[in-house]
Amino acid sequence: MELTVLGNNGPYPGAGRACSGYLLTQGNTSLLLDCGSGVVARFRQYLNLNRLTAVVLSHLHYDHISDLYVLRYALEAARRGGLRQEPLPIYCPAEPEDVFSSLQYKDNFLLKPVQGGDTLEIGDFTVSFLWTVHPVPSVAVGLKGGGRRFIYTGDTEYFAGLVPFVAGANLLLSEANYRHREVEAGKGNHLSAHQAACLAREAGVEKLLLTHLYPEGDEGELLAEAREVFPQADLAREGGIYRV
Repeated sequence: MELTVLGNNGPYPGAGRACSGYLLTQGNTSLLLDCGSGVVARFRQYLNLNRLTAVVLSHLHYDHISDLYVLRYALEAARRGGLRQEPLPIYCPAEPEDVFSSLQYKDNFLLKPVQGGDTLEIGDFTVSFLWTVHPVPSVAVGLKGGGRRFIYTGDTEYFAGLVPFVAGANLLLSEANYRHREVEAGKGNHLSAHQAACLAREAGVEKLLLTHLYPEGDEGELLAEAREVFPQADLAREGGIYRV
């Protein structure tokens, strides 16, 4: 299994950067996890869009979905040109309903609602979902393939149920939008780098990558905070390709 980081910023992209978007490949299957601003252009540097198997969205905030609104035009062009026959499956929570319904464009997408607790097969991956703690319905996503296991937290606060879902993963891709002092001061809805590292340590993962990084923040400070707890932590660097 291979992870390519297309974008790692949130809730908006820095100059020359992109919001959340991660390409996972295994065998003949290519999944896009989240599709924020700037992700489609980055994706095309690595893979032909016509080879994309499906998109999985952690939730329907725009920094995780905005490029779907241009991806649908690319898919329409591909289908007109005979390069793609079937609509692209989009797996995601079905709420907020107005945002969910707005994703549909002609018949280029096939919307497939998911819930926490679901497990399904997408090509060469077994994909599982866990409800997380965020202002809109959101899921963490687990992928199994080739005897390896990958977990993506999506956006969430820390809660105890994350640990068993993450346990034993070969690679944990965790949001780290805050420094821990910000969480202690009362900020919610997201993890700090310290909390991501504590999750990695408690769940016994092999490696941790930090993502959903605030574009005006100090990434070095976040990484140092995480490594105090979990030395195998690193930043999910845009353009980085990681073996799971």
